[in-house]
Amino acid sequence: MWTNRNVWIVLAGEFIAGLGLWMSIIANLEFMQQKVPSDFMKSLILFAGLLAGVLFGPLAGRVIDTTSKKKVLLISGAGRLVSVSFMFVALYFDSIWWMVLFAVTLQISAAFYFPALQSVIPLIVKERELLALNGVHMNAGTIARILGTTLAGLMLTVMSLKGLYVASFVAYVALLASTAFLNVPEPGLRRAKEADKGAAAVPGGEPEQAESGRRGSDPAEQAPPAEQSGFKALLPLLRSEPTVLTVLWLTLVPTLFIGGFNLMVINISELQHDAQVKGLLYAVEGVSFILAGFLVKWMADRGGLMNRLFLFAAIVAAAQCLLFFADSKLCALLSFGLFGLAAGGFFPAAATLFQKQIPKAYHGRFFSFRSMLDRVVFQVVLLSTGLLLDLIGLQLMVLLYGVLSFLLVAVFAVREARSAKEDRAEASL
Repeated sequence: MWTNRNVWIVLAGEFIAGLGLWMSIIANLEFMQQKVPSDFMKSLILFAGLLAGVLFGPLAGRVIDTTSKKKVLLISGAGRLVSVSFMFVALYFDSIWWMVLFAVTLQISAAFYFPALQSVIPLIVKERELLALNGVHMNAGTIARILGTTLAGLMLTVMSLKGLYVASFVAYVALLASTAFLNVPEPGLRRAKEADKGAAAVPGGEPEQAESGRRGSDPAEQAPPAEQSGFKALLPLLRSEPTVLTVLWLTLVPTLFIGGFNLMVINISELQHDAQVKGLLYAVEGVSFILAGFLVKWMADRGGLMNRLFLFAAIVAAAQCLLFFADSKLCALLSFGLFGLAAGGFFPAAATLFQKQIPKAYHGRFFSFRSMLDRVVFQVVLLSTGLLLDLIGLQLMVLLYGVLSFLLVAVFAVREARSAKEDRAEASL
């Protein structure tokens, strides 16, 4: 895997994109702090970008599945350069509306870029290497987040906002240049296009089977007809893959922690009357996440993917419950460390399962759908966390989240065990 040039390009691209993204985020927060006094208006500006990304999700999925993925990565990379250019205009005119345009265009670019990148990974490595690459890929993003926020904070002390956006622009140029050297084999693309055209030309006609990760006669593996080329085509596929639905539900467990991450850090700091604990919590979580990413290869040969996913989700639930004792610095740090380890194992394993279980002809739409779902759920969790913190406080809220998480894990673990038992019974007949 490490001799594969494409792997290094993808990892470098993720790292560079992360640096540019987090520099932009810190710069945006600084700009809004200077120009937007209302917290509600700040949330609306951030929500505008999120909404644009969600609305473009279905289109992104169709485009990724019917177009060269490298071309999608290049065009979305160029779109990021255009979006950063809008911030230079915003700084020049001191205009918040240009910043809104920046947020919208950046999220639209992201709606195409990240699902396309997830679709590329299974095409450049062997199936047995997917888990290891997904783990290292997530580590690259985590290290970029840590370095990006740290560098941005330091750079703001010695240069203007314009300088920070220039650094972000340079990072995106480097990303675009590295993507140009990517060589993605896409043998199923032409067949998927022909199947789509054939179905559109013949009323009621069935498309020919598209190339996918798992060949066979399963209807879910066939390319969808033109009128079903959006997210509707995923419905029969998801019904035929209950494991995928289970993992989508399980993803809610770490999202309950991530969605309120920053708010919980602030509350823990206030509870302990210690401003320095915020940095410690972020550091412990980040280091644990990175450590888990390096351990995923070792864990690959120890139990099935689903067993590990249930284990990681249960550890996240335990970490949530442990925050009931958030007034203790040791318990708070242990909780965030456990979460970092569990999340660092959960997300690469989930990505690997999706890449294996979902036929390649559907990867673009599925990862666009998942990205859209993650954005919506994240915002709902964020709002719910803020409301619950006001109503019942941190300690009762994390206990509630922990109990809900354990219930989710238990329900789906029992269902998965029952399904496996039925499959074994059928196989023995």
